[in-house]
Amino acid sequence: MPNVVVLNSGVANLASVLHAFERLGAPATIINDPAEAADADRVVLPGVGAFGAGLEALRAKGLDKVVLDAAAAGTPLLAVCLGLQLLCEASEEDPGVPGLGIVPGTVRRLPADVRVPHLGWNLVTPVSGDRLPVTGDSGRRYVVEGYAAFANSYALRDAPAGWGAASTTHGVEFVSALERDKVLACQFHPELSGPWGMELLKRWLLQQPSVLRATRSGLGNPAPRATRPAPRPGLTRRLIPCLDVRDGRVVKGIKFQSIRDAGDPAERAALYEEQGADEIVILDIAASPKARDTQVDTVRRVRAALSIPLTVGGGVRTVEHARALLAAGADKVSVNTAAVRRPQLLAEMAEAFGRQCVVLAIDARRVDASWEVLVMGGGEPTGSDAVEWARQGTALGAGEVLLTSWDRDGTRSGCDLELVRAVTGAVSVPVIASGGIGTREHAAEAFAAGAEAALAASIFHDDQDTVGEIKRDLEARGISIRR
Repeated sequence: MPNVVVLNSGVANLASVLHAFERLGAPATIINDPAEAADADRVVLPGVGAFGAGLEALRAKGLDKVVLDAAAAGTPLLAVCLGLQLLCEASEEDPGVPGLGIVPGTVRRLPADVRVPHLGWNLVTPVSGDRLPVTGDSGRRYVVEGYAAFANSYALRDAPAGWGAASTTHGVEFVSALERDKVLACQFHPELSGPWGMELLKRWLLQQPSVLRATRSGLGNPAPRATRPAPRPGLTRRLIPCLDVRDGRVVKGIKFQSIRDAGDPAERAALYEEQGADEIVILDIAASPKARDTQVDTVRRVRAALSIPLTVGGGVRTVEHARALLAAGADKVSVNTAAVRRPQLLAEMAEAFGRQCVVLAIDARRVDASWEVLVMGGGEPTGSDAVEWARQGTALGAGEVLLTSWDRDGTRSGCDLELVRAVTGAVSVPVIASGGIGTREHAAEAFAAGAEAALAASIFHDDQDTVGEIKRDLEARGISIRR
């Protein structure tokens, strides 16, 4: 297999990239020294976070020269997410900071009339009906339309002349993939995009001249194309199984009490991905009350089993705690109690990793006509208004809100739709509705109330329903989902 090196820019979650190549039988090596790239057959430039910070880290280590040399020498180069942006000439995110200049153009912020960050699954479509070639060999191979996982607030709007391109829409149409010669750049995360993304990585890794065909994940035997709605541009709604973990086991209760065992987290996560889950959330429910760190080993095991996004929370109190979770394989980190105690933590995490990595978890209970924030696993009331805290937390740097109704948690009586509407109306970031989903209709109601994602646990852990069946039902209701 080719010798793959992954550049350590210091602002990337490298675990998911490494596990993806391991699953393809080509273990990759993280490098910090340009000399380590001397014998590289493939070069990967991943990235999350800010444009300026990413470039500063690359240049401080001399790794920018590795990227430039690979592009000039025709060594296959893959740039992922922020990596695509770093290849460009400049970005509105950090005016005055020069990019690597391999791709002509300036990266611009996504428009204010849509929720930003752009988080979740969206359609990747070849520009103007053209096929997107993957490498420049004589037998043209190409990417066909498919769904990919995104986490970005900025994007290149126009494909430069001479580059094969694919586009995605979130408020505006932007460039989601570029190819020329041996350079392939993806604004999305192929390593988190299920079988479709893994197939793309495989074709790039092997430089194969065969067609890359889109695949469907986890929906059993889907209906023939002729009987299904055509894929629609724009973010799909996400269905997210939640794994509440204590002492390395999945557990479930009602209103955070009456805890019972629900299985092994890695096995459960893999099962839900197979069924079509769009993301997995792990919450260590014992971490905050016992004042200990989230179990990093559990995160590593779950990440090794997944090729979709993973969010992790519970007991996160510092930037260092969050960094350890990202290094173990989390793509986003959820923070609750510690953010209430010290709100500046949200700003510190956003500066260190980018707001797309920061999830503000809010446990809220109804008090008369409003909702009160609870912390310490629901055991401690704060007196703070949940809607106002959502507004403040996202202003500080949280890129997403995980909103749990304490009153509905584990009851399977449906989400608190008034709470969902109040918070989605107060913030401009994506909101995950959690607490009370027990039927397919409940999931549809959460989306109708404005949530971008719906999170559930009991309905899945008890095998009452499957992710795939619920998604088929949502599609039949006209709700845009990934399939």
